[in-house]
Amino acid sequence: MTGPQPIDEATTPRLPRHVKLRFDEARGAWVLLAPERVLMPDEIACDVLKRLDGKTQLGALIDALARDYEAPRDLVAGDVTELLRDLAGKGMVSL
Repeated sequence: MTGPQPIDEATTPRLPRHVKLRFDEARGAWVLLAPERVLMPDEIACDVLKRLDGKTQLGALIDALARDYEAPRDLVAGDVTELLRDLAGKGMVSL
């Protein structure tokens, strides 16, 4: 059994090559697609996922989200880290 995925503000999260974030017309919602898997992230999770360009470090991503949502940085950092760690555990995000 593996522990939590290592992640810090210098981590550069990205979607793996086999994972795509797409708008599904039939569902009328964004979906995260991987072979034989479909996840339907909520609106804020979609915003986080759309920002995973493979170049932006987690610290800069947190700064931008805290600014855009006018939310406390430490709260955003905890929520985003938890989201990315969970998705990494499912193979849907690379850290």
